Amino acid sequence: MEFERINSILNNDEKFDVFYNERPVWIQGINKDVAKVGFIDTYEEKDVFIKDLYERNL
Repeated sequence: MEFERINSILNNDEKFDVFYNERPVWIQGINKDVAKVGFIDTYEEKDVFIKDLYERNL
């Protein structure tokens, strides 16, 4: 995923399906090329590279 797309998602009120390693996540914030994500199916949080996030519908 590109940095511009992450910004678009964070600044939009719509729901987007974002994934990391086949697991759905919500983006908590970004810092340069790293995003802090929370996993929807657990309470786990992780810092991941933005390039490793993706949307299934695109």
